[in-house]
Amino acid sequence: MQSQPIDFHPPSEPTASFLLPVTSGLFAERAQRFAALAESHSLGDWLRFLGHLSSAQQAALTALPPLALPDAASLAQARTHGMPPLDPAQRPPVWRDVLHRIASDLRLLSPAETRIVLDGLLVASDDCLEALADTLLHGELSADKIPSLPFVAAALQVVYTRLASQLDVAQLQNLDAHSVCPCCGSPAVASVVRLGSAINNLRYLHCSLCNSEWNVPRAVCTACDTDKSVALHELAGSKGSVRAETCDSCHSYLKIVYQDKDPQVDPIADDLASLALDMLVDEAGYERAG
Repeated sequence: MQSQPIDFHPPSEPTASFLLPVTSGLFAERAQRFAALAESHSLGDWLRFLGHLSSAQQAALTALPPLALPDAASLAQARTHGMPPLDPAQRPPVWRDVLHRIASDLRLLSPAETRIVLDGLLVASDDCLEALADTLLHGELSADKIPSLPFVAAALQVVYTRLASQLDVAQLQNLDAHSVCPCCGSPAVASVVRLGSAINNLRYLHCSLCNSEWNVPRAVCTACDTDKSVALHELAGSKGSVRAETCDSCHSYLKIVYQDKDPQVDPIADDLASLALDMLVDEAGYERAG
């Protein structure tokens, strides 16, 4: 593992504070990234399956009509109290239909043990599925539920990506906690340094649930806000497109991916394809913040 200090040159254009998900191809592009990362990768079969899952998410999202956002009074209350406008605890029931579609689409592409999990989700009661969603969102995991949770997460991602895409970006506000999504309050999965007009060379945190992104200054720890003792680490021999940003003040880290190193990077796909980097920074005493 190699480390280096952070060198940041801020852009000259005005900053786009929030980037809402573009639903037309978000999951399809992620599927393509998983397929590319799977080539010659020791976890190739797993990454290819995640690509199939992402394709199923795109199909479900494309078929999903616009959803009802919270009413104006709820949105105003959230803004007044510095809360995100979307609440995963008040999820629309349609997420269960999305889960059924994803499970059905994946059955024939899955190994036998995964088909058993998917078949169980297809016949599970609404109460059982809601309990699984609560388990996922509250982080109270048990061994018997873990095999089902990635598919529950995938369905919730589809629904909250649709909801987030319908928000008015002008009504969003930064929250006190940098690592929490301003749209749905979920933790960031990673951050990405973007290319493009008004966002070039800016760091955005990427939501683990709704795929929204929000700008947080670079060279600042997203967990404790310090700008001291922050460093970047990468695997020896890597091209630097995926690094771990560590903080010696709170001993946390979060992955960061760079579009200038590889324009095709995806915060979620590249995070999952670089588990070896997680292992190295874990062994060095840092705890993942996302």
